[in-house]
Amino acid sequence: MNSGSMLDTKKIWEDALAEIEVNISAANFTTWFKNTYITKEDRGTLYVGVPNDFVREWLHTKYHKTILRALRNNCDNVRSVEYVVTKKGGGRQQRRIQTPQPHELPLRNHFINKKDNLNPRYQFDNFIIGPFNELAYSASKAIIAKPGIYNPLFIYGPTGLGKTHLIQAVGNTIKQQHPDATIYYTSSENFTMELVSAIRNDKTTAFKDKYRKFDVLIMDDIQFLSGKDKTQEELFHLFNILYDKNKQIIFSSDKHPNFIIGLEERLKSRFSAGMIVDIQTPEFESKLAILRSKAQENGFIIDTEVLDHVATSVQGSIRELEGILNSLMVQTQVKGRTPNLREVKSLIKNNVKPKRNISIREVVKIIADYYNIDEEMIYEKTRRKEVVLSRQVVMFLLREDFNISYPMIGKELGGRDHTTVIHSYTKIKGEIEDNANLNQDIEQIRAMLTT
Repeated sequence: MNSGSMLDTKKIWEDALAEIEVNISAANFTTWFKNTYITKEDRGTLYVGVPNDFVREWLHTKYHKTILRALRNNCDNVRSVEYVVTKKGGGRQQRRIQTPQPHELPLRNHFINKKDNLNPRYQFDNFIIGPFNELAYSASKAIIAKPGIYNPLFIYGPTGLGKTHLIQAVGNTIKQQHPDATIYYTSSENFTMELVSAIRNDKTTAFKDKYRKFDVLIMDDIQFLSGKDKTQEELFHLFNILYDKNKQIIFSSDKHPNFIIGLEERLKSRFSAGMIVDIQTPEFESKLAILRSKAQENGFIIDTEVLDHVATSVQGSIRELEGILNSLMVQTQVKGRTPNLREVKSLIKNNVKPKRNISIREVVKIIADYYNIDEEMIYEKTRRKEVVLSRQVVMFLLREDFNISYPMIGKELGGRDHTTVIHSYTKIKGEIEDNANLNQDIEQIRAMLTT
């Protein structure tokens, strides 16, 4: 399709669905792609309408790579895909998939308070405690009993293990016990965006005043502050003011602050002044307790044998466990019966990513496919613009996400000098901030690398 022509999004989605349908099971296709359609296209980004947050999350985490590949096979203008919840029945572009109409999952209405950004569903009474998180839990309860005893409280661990649940539960509990306290939850990315907007609109004073009034500040995903010097400077000053006033500060991150590349030493020092605790991958007993709790919460009756198998087989995050359980609930509704053990084994095999160390060659192939070039060109000496960009992105991600040494990256990518790798890493890292398209490319590729 010519880049200048109006995209026929209905046909693009129909063609993509036809390709997806032959690559996944009929049950999965019916479950996850029913009532989906493209709502709009904007500068190469296609927005796919879905019926609810559950489907949106599942398509993003489990089928994003498949969807993006199918769309790009049918239209070379597609750069990325976003999933948006739309009203049921909205849009004329829906793919009609004939299927029995099951009852919808009981999705509760939880409204995030815009004043403090806290989600009321994150509470301690639905937080499962086990050896993997008991230290973080104990520290969280301690600062509720005596705010400031650990200041800041810094919780870190891999994604999907309940860090957001825990730190928001602290905020919700303090809010219930001290209605007059001013509490605010935000992510480091939102904090950065607010700061940028304040600078552009000459409203930095209002920005500072807003954050300096809080009794409890909770900031998620601190790792995304990496390399953002202005944001780090603002957070450093904010931290000092709140700390001096004995206001409670809580942070979370996917790694220990000392291992966040591009984080200023003075911030690392401040983070270390309080309590740093980690959440680890849950062991079998904790996983089983989580599955039982979630099943009971949804009124879902399932055999102990099945739960034991899921807890044993799923080695990843709590989010993966919940995803499998949600899929079992959907299949139960579609089929009118609980899946048997054989079906559960097949479901896990098809939907849980294997725990493996991805190779450099695989990273190169995924990025080459994304940019529609031959992967062998990345290893060659060619200076074609599109190849150079792809190669630099490979070098950046191998260093940033996989922590591979510069000399090793250079050796594996055609025997290049380590200074070339350093230059590429620095160049991409510097451009991400100001180049929205490049930033979007990086995030799309990261999604592919983890699915």
